[in-house]
Amino acid sequence: MANSLRGEVKKLYKNLLYLGREYPKGADYFRSRLKAAFLKNKDETDPEKIKQLIARGEFVIKELEALYFLRKYRAMKRRYYSDDKP
Repeated sequence: MANSLRGEVKKLYKNLLYLGREYPKGADYFRSRLKAAFLKNKDETDPEKIKQLIARGEFVIKELEALYFLRKYRAMKRRYYSDDKP
């Protein structure tokens, strides 16, 4: 059963690694933290616990996407609207 989840875990890791390229503290910082988090749970064999960890990783993906969208929104707002109030 754990081998069937292996592909999901690898896909999650790749997605997080891709999203970490634009992390505010830097890609190297994100990569080291990501690797440490995955290595901490590398010996987990319980399928339910693995599913919980995958769900937590997917939540982190959603949070990162929200962070990036907010950053883009703020940049667009700064570009088109001035802080000067008439």
